[in-house]
Amino acid sequence: MPKGKKAKGKKDIQPKRDLTRFVKWPRYIRLQRQRAILYKRLKVPPAINQFTQALDRQTATQLLKLAHKYRPETKQEKKQRLLARAEKKAAGKGDVPTKRPPVLRAGVNTVTTLVENKKAQLVVIAHDVDPIELVVFLPALCRKMGVPYCIIKGKGQAGAAGP
Repeated sequence: MPKGKKAKGKKDIQPKRDLTRFVKWPRYIRLQRQRAILYKRLKVPPAINQFTQALDRQTATQLLKLAHKYRPETKQEKKQRLLARAEKKAAGKGDVPTKRPPVLRAGVNTVTTLVENKKAQLVVIAHDVDPIELVVFLPALCRKMGVPYCIIKGKGQAGAAGP
């Protein structure tokens, strides 16, 4: 076939197009995109909007370092503590119960109970809890009970600090 001629009935090859708009995206991606659009288009209630103001990175790092010191004791640490107590008892020095070190508490129900009883000293709330209704009441409860609270970016970070 001579150069520049096409076979009869043949068309040009179509150029490659970006088809990302037509991809069936995973459900979690669709949800996060829809949520972002809703936040842009609607007026967000103040109770929910306060979760956009989180601690800055430097303060959050200091908070997490502090929280790391109050992690619950591991099984090995508990075993050592109880072993030392048993050795004292065997030596005949009397059985004195060892004080458990102060630790962080996690979980919405636990934290809510502690705040209601004014036992909590600081409440750390993650900004990206889904559904947000689980924790949206906590700042108001903390304010009412006079318990300091802070909002931190990322539930992964908040979870890493706790038990």
